[in-house]
Amino acid sequence: MISTVNKLKKTGMVLRPMVSFSAGASGAPTMVKYRNYQTLTVNYRHRGILSRYSPLNRSVPFKNPALHQTRNIGFLVGRILKGVLKIRYLLIGGAVGGGISLQRSYEEWRNSLPDSKWLNDLFPSSEKVDSFRGSLMELSSKFRDSLENLDIDPRLKVFGDRKISELRAWFDSRLEDAIQAAEEEGKVAAQDSVSDVIPPVVKAEAFVTATGAEKHEEERKKTENMQQKIDKMQEELMKVQLKYQKELEKLERDNKELRKQLLLRGNSGSANRKIKKSLIDMYSEVLDELCDYDVGYSTHDHLPRVVVVGDQSSGKTSVLEMIAQARIFPRGAGEMMTRAPVKVTLSEGPYHIAQFKDSSREFDLSKESDLSDLRKEVELRMLNSVKHGKTVSSEVISMTVKGPGLQRMVLVDLPGIISTQTTEMESGTREAIRQMTQTYMSNPNAIILCIQDGAVDAERSNVTDLVAQMDPQGKRTIFVLTKVDLAEENLTKPDRIRKILSGKLFPMRALGYFAVVTGRGNKDDSIATIKQYEEHFFSTSKLFNREGLVPSTQVTTKNLSLAVSECFWKMVRETVEQQADAFKATRFNLETEWKNNFPRLRELDRNELFEKARGEILDEVVNLSLVSPKEWEEALMKKLWEKVATYVFENLYLPAAQSDTSGSFNTKIDIRLKQWADQQLPRKSVECAWETLKEEFGRLVEKAKLSKDHDNIFDQLKAAVVDESMRKHQWEDKAAEVLRVIQLNTLEDRSVHDKQQWDSAVQFVERSVIEKLEVTEANLNNLVGPSRTQQWLRWTNATPEQKQHASVKNELERLLFAERNHPPTLSYEELTAARRNLQTNGVDVDNEFIRQTWHHVYRRHFLRKSLSRAYECRKGFWMYHQGLENEQVVDCNDVVLFWRIQQMLKVTANALRQQIMNREARRFEKEIKEVLEVYSQDRDKKEQLLTGRRVQLAEELKRVRQIQEKLEEFIKSLNAEK
Repeated sequence: MISTVNKLKKTGMVLRPMVSFSAGASGAPTMVKYRNYQTLTVNYRHRGILSRYSPLNRSVPFKNPALHQTRNIGFLVGRILKGVLKIRYLLIGGAVGGGISLQRSYEEWRNSLPDSKWLNDLFPSSEKVDSFRGSLMELSSKFRDSLENLDIDPRLKVFGDRKISELRAWFDSRLEDAIQAAEEEGKVAAQDSVSDVIPPVVKAEAFVTATGAEKHEEERKKTENMQQKIDKMQEELMKVQLKYQKELEKLERDNKELRKQLLLRGNSGSANRKIKKSLIDMYSEVLDELCDYDVGYSTHDHLPRVVVVGDQSSGKTSVLEMIAQARIFPRGAGEMMTRAPVKVTLSEGPYHIAQFKDSSREFDLSKESDLSDLRKEVELRMLNSVKHGKTVSSEVISMTVKGPGLQRMVLVDLPGIISTQTTEMESGTREAIRQMTQTYMSNPNAIILCIQDGAVDAERSNVTDLVAQMDPQGKRTIFVLTKVDLAEENLTKPDRIRKILSGKLFPMRALGYFAVVTGRGNKDDSIATIKQYEEHFFSTSKLFNREGLVPSTQVTTKNLSLAVSECFWKMVRETVEQQADAFKATRFNLETEWKNNFPRLRELDRNELFEKARGEILDEVVNLSLVSPKEWEEALMKKLWEKVATYVFENLYLPAAQSDTSGSFNTKIDIRLKQWADQQLPRKSVECAWETLKEEFGRLVEKAKLSKDHDNIFDQLKAAVVDESMRKHQWEDKAAEVLRVIQLNTLEDRSVHDKQQWDSAVQFVERSVIEKLEVTEANLNNLVGPSRTQQWLRWTNATPEQKQHASVKNELERLLFAERNHPPTLSYEELTAARRNLQTNGVDVDNEFIRQTWHHVYRRHFLRKSLSRAYECRKGFWMYHQGLENEQVVDCNDVVLFWRIQQMLKVTANALRQQIMNREARRFEKEIKEVLEVYSQDRDKKEQLLTGRRVQLAEELKRVRQIQEKLEEFIKSLNAEK
């Protein structure tokens, strides 16, 4: 009996026996009282073996009549034969032997009694009962604290104090009723269980005296009855648990609704008041800053976040959606949908909304239209992140989800680990996903939410081995088994699930193991439908309920969410101050380096430097309006002549100069000038104006570099902006047509009006011919090699080919000296004669070689004649004005030609100058502003054009300061919440 009581104590239902016991005479009832639960009554009336083991009557002798009579006879014989010791010893030995045999019978009977170890699994332990009661009390205290510490608008307190007091009193009464109901249910269940267990103990004598067949039959019936009672008690226990669960859910719903109303009332009428950020939002901002922080000085991002990892299609995204209580991610049938890390910040709020970090739009998650738009936006952002043929990207998509009752935490959903790489994927996708997953899990403070598909064989898992490598001790891993509803249907050995959830099947270790159901395979199901299906499954499942393989605390996404949130905040509180200290040391190092290298400069990051460069560029654009009209026209005429000089000499002047008469010369010139002005000249003029505008702006930029305040860090950016603006700049379409009319009218005029214009035209001819003559002389010298003098002075020698060209040149010069007005081509006879003369001198060349040398020799000869004629025409204006027909006037036709071209250049330059100053400069300024605006939004452009250690150091210093400030602000709020 003592052993049975001790076993009942171990079950947790019999607690702390009181010191007082009550016992009567032999055979009277003995009372043992147990605190808080019940009083056990054990009857020892039976005169048998049990009385010997009574806890209060061990010294009472046996009351068997036969044994008593034998003892009296022994005493009588003893009186008669007092001296006969042998008989007394025999009687004493017989009594002792009978007692020993009786003890052995009792031991056999006791071993045949049924084992009561099943009570250990039936009733919860005392620690669990105390924990459950403590959680209820803690919930009560937290709710009271939240009501007391809630910051409410004073106008709301005037009419809300009474309502809050009523709600607080109602909650206290409901909580006390729930605790009392739990205790009463526990007492009733314990009384029923003990009353069912004690009768077999009391009726032990029937088991000893019954026959073997009756004994087995009776044991079988009692075992069946006992099993039925156990099943009944399990069902009742489950009903009690469900009742408590519903009560808690009701309290939570009421609490959510109350908090929502208070938040709404507190925020109403406070548009001008600064809204205080929530703790999780502050923490999320710190993580956003760390996402693109360029690691330096060995300071890494070791702040906690929940990293969701798993095989592809294992249910990672579904678990995250259940925690967020919204279907926020796109769906796909067997294809990879998660192509980039998605950071989701969960926080509590009055409305269920979602918002991206870089967007102001709020998606109402209670509306299906907004949910659809949100999923499309997520899918679009993922596709944009995997440009240029990539399959996955490391670019983080950051979003916030707020709603009533959401657990505050930060989760990162990663692409699923794949076993096989398909042909549609980029090469190296499998390794890229593994590398990305390892990078996130390598954070020593990251909580790994390992998702395993329960519907597939455990041997096909890829993620468990990877998690075991990154966290071999399982100090920060939480294991989640999904799709257990399918597992229950497909598995032939349910014990495998128990092994998985107890950490005995996989080689990895974890802080906790959970089983969840995240849907029925229908992508159109809402979260409420999935949640209802999950609760129904776990309440009716034979695998998770009736057989008791898995505790109720290890199932449902709600329990998972609570466990992950608790682990997350525990890790945050333990590590955030260490991270803040690390960034404080980094900031000190960066500031020291800046003071040593750039002591007189401000710490400007790329954005600030870009804004400063923008102002300087726009100032230089404004300086375009300060350029005088004369400077514009001179620059335009110079650029125009550079563009058309070759055409004028090669296509106009040289062909027409070969004419025999003045009329033929002017006819050819007029035809060619009209063709030129109709087709090429206007377009070339616009190109000249475009280039002149660019060169003039570049001149202003170069001039600005000479100032003492110039910063060469902007040079590359300014050059890129100017080039991009010029590439985009398009001259007005009608400008070319206007120029065509002006240029045709100007070129048709052949009348030089005064001596000044004539002299100007002569000078223009001289300058132009001299420039061409210098170029021709240089080309000819390169062709024939250095002269004898140059060979002596520069210690150079001519090549054999150059020597041949020199011999041909000398021969051709003799030919031109003999015939000064020689035509531009050599006849066949002249070629033959020149070749024979060269052969006589030992130079053997072909006709093509002679023509190649003749081109340069005749060109120089013609230009020398033109220059000589220009000198003679300086005094020919009077004869030209009188219209005298003589050789002198005819020879000055080239002066008239160049005067017409000069006048055309002046008129064109003047028209282009007006267009630039009146319209194109403003349009160019507008295009520069557009380019600057585009560059201001392009971070890659800034990094490409603003480079150097000075920029990198300023960027890191600013980023570290921001991170440190946000960390300190978060730590302050975290300590205040504690």
